[in-house]
Amino acid sequence: MLHLVALFMVLTYSGRMFFNTNITFVLSIHLICYFLLCAHLLSIGMLKLLQAPPIEPLDHNQLSLDDLDAIKVIGKGSSGIIQLVRHKWTGQFFALKVIQLNIQENIRKQIAQELKISLSTQCQYVVACCQCFYANGVISIVLEYMDSGSLSDFLKTVKTIPEPYLAAICKQVLKGLMYLHHEKHIIHRDLKPSNILINHMGEVKISDFGVSAIIASSSAQRDTFTGTYNYMAPERISGQKYGYMSDIWSLGLVMLELATGEFPYPPRESFYELLEAVVDHPPPSAPSDQFSEEFCSFISAW
Repeated sequence: MLHLVALFMVLTYSGRMFFNTNITFVLSIHLICYFLLCAHLLSIGMLKLLQAPPIEPLDHNQLSLDDLDAIKVIGKGSSGIIQLVRHKWTGQFFALKVIQLNIQENIRKQIAQELKISLSTQCQYVVACCQCFYANGVISIVLEYMDSGSLSDFLKTVKTIPEPYLAAICKQVLKGLMYLHHEKHIIHRDLKPSNILINHMGEVKISDFGVSAIIASSSAQRDTFTGTYNYMAPERISGQKYGYMSDIWSLGLVMLELATGEFPYPPRESFYELLEAVVDHPPPSAPSDQFSEEFCSFISAW
């Protein structure tokens, strides 16, 4: 940089000597040297940036609750809340699920199972579980943040979803279920619009494994009775054995609800009325005068 300053002084002096202190010439020299100085400083800064080590991606194993700043509550449930949090050092956003443990033993076991399953899943169609913590009776689960909420939230805004978008949504959910069923041997058992999340890039991912279970037997059946009643398959709601296809039934109800804007079954006053409607009556179908033959065929096949 010193040689630029020297050049500035020489040119300025020369201008005064040979051009009788021509003001225009001197100002021009000033401007030239000014731009040369700026270019030099800029090149030094750019060189330092190019020489700086790249920012390492955040290692989820090194995540700490102390490194997360709470921004706002984005969800509430019977056992806790979900907060939007930001990592202090990288600015990355996460969803922090906070669960109070003043609950029954069987619920604790479900939560333990959720952690085991979530930490072991690696699929672009399933919401990633980044880290888990336990302290003072509280479980904190750091999850991938899906910034556009759930399909349930989306449906409240748009009322209905056109078939081309339904196809894109369904394809991604099916890929997520394929991974859970065939790679992890898991029946989700609680598939519904509020458990299918989306982001601003149009990615769709399955979430909430609070009632999921690893299927130990090759027959992939369970005798237990858990989950959300409205989206249960007939064999589940009647208390019979069920398998992977019960998730497909739930997906069919979800797709039909997204298409029509309404839950496929009319409101019921009690669980027993819902049981009768699901078990004793034909499954809901898509109106042929409102939807394509392909969509109607897909719904009827489910």
